[in-house]
Amino acid sequence: MSTRVFIPNDTAARSMGADDVARAIAAHGVSAGLDLTIVRNGSRGAAWLEPLVEVETSAGRVGFGNVMPHEVDTLFVQGQVNLAHDRCLGVVDSHPWFAGQQRITFRRAGLIDPLSLDDYERHGGLAGVRRALTLSGAEIVADVTTSGLRGRGGAAFPAGIKWNTVRQAAGTTKYVVCNADEGDSGTFADRLLIEADPYQLIEGMIIAGLAVGAERGYVYLRSEYPWAISVLRDAVTRAYTAGLLGARVLGIGPRFDVEVRVGAGAYICGEETALLESLEGKRGVVRAKPPLPALRGLFGCPTVINNVLTLAAATDVLAAGGARYAALGLDRSTGTMPFQLAGNIRCGGLVELPFGRSLRSVVEEFGGASLSGRPLRAIQVGGPLGAYLPEHLWDTPLAYESFSAVGAMLGHGGIVCFDDTVDMAEQAEFAMAFCAHESCGKCTPCRIGSTRGVEVIQRLRRRDESRRQWQLLEELCETMEIGSLCALGGLTPLPVRSVMTHFAGDLLAPAGGTGQ
Repeated sequence: MSTRVFIPNDTAARSMGADDVARAIAAHGVSAGLDLTIVRNGSRGAAWLEPLVEVETSAGRVGFGNVMPHEVDTLFVQGQVNLAHDRCLGVVDSHPWFAGQQRITFRRAGLIDPLSLDDYERHGGLAGVRRALTLSGAEIVADVTTSGLRGRGGAAFPAGIKWNTVRQAAGTTKYVVCNADEGDSGTFADRLLIEADPYQLIEGMIIAGLAVGAERGYVYLRSEYPWAISVLRDAVTRAYTAGLLGARVLGIGPRFDVEVRVGAGAYICGEETALLESLEGKRGVVRAKPPLPALRGLFGCPTVINNVLTLAAATDVLAAGGARYAALGLDRSTGTMPFQLAGNIRCGGLVELPFGRSLRSVVEEFGGASLSGRPLRAIQVGGPLGAYLPEHLWDTPLAYESFSAVGAMLGHGGIVCFDDTVDMAEQAEFAMAFCAHESCGKCTPCRIGSTRGVEVIQRLRRRDESRRQWQLLEELCETMEIGSLCALGGLTPLPVRSVMTHFAGDLLAPAGGTGQ
């Protein structure tokens, strides 16, 4: 019987040489007379182990981490898996890094052939949409509302409320739009899911369409993800062939179509109204609200706009029921969240856990502390607009309300670590510079405020009239928070204020200095 060997085919693994490893294993199988079947699966999210090669055995899938092409010949001894190999991890599911997680959204990632619809269904896929096809739109929305599912893209708005608004909105044409313009630094969950389990996103979009009465969906996928674009387009084509998409969903439902649109490379298009402008063929500029996109969105029609992870999670909500999903998490932060560990971290990758675990436990238990070996000094959660948290706040539960209470946000779940060599004044300046570079330019507080913010912080770093510049920076942050049209300008002060609050010494002149 053929032995199946799994080699990830996602962007991270391929960048680490997975394609060369796959070719080397295929060549070794031929030369050694081994009956091997190579499966190019998605990634399990353990970036620190890529390329992660798994060999199917009677005891489970045995893993080998960080495999190099020249090591392939030693993975097998007399046709059997070499369990004594230095890179052998044992049965992957039993490894503490994987066993300690509670995967729901990413439970198939790395296990299946991403483009095999049969494989997807064998591992629980399509259960959600099959159940949704037996319910009315109102019943689907009620289940999503019961689940407490909130937008995983950063805003954390209740999905059930958004879907119900679109469902009840006047209009014969409605749309479902998936925001896959994943531009935050330190985040990669959207890409990983699309490359590892694309049918889950397609299924989630169909469920949203059934809920609100939409027959068409668009995925706005960032241009910097060429492999994800290729995988998703292939999956959409196969979904049409299999009857999952098209005139009648699974042969019994209404029509639903999905089209993949590639973004134009602008960070601001991750903001939902700028995304709509870009989808309509215009420059990505933020729209004033109201009207909300739920009432007047794409082409002026009621539109559901959700992140990749939100739509993917909806499949689990419908499959198991809203109450079961709501039983996980902490308070109003229900279900699970894929946290992405990056920066100066030894074991970077994606870790899915119920809301409520502390930041410290995730970084230490799964991240393995800093890659440099030096003490960590700051952790930024929530992308480039997230707060920098000092050590005394690392016991804060990873939940929306808990983070808001300490002046921070979870955002898209990105966790970026910095050791004690970091200059926090430089990080504060970077936040303002990032906003200045990525601003769409429509509103003055964001366009001009961020540019002036860079200048003020530079004067602070030069110890030039420190007290006066400090007061000016506080006033500027307040103006940007209150006056900006969207979250880019409105949230840029968050990382800056966190540096002012927790790392003031990096910005202010030392005692006895020249600050006035």
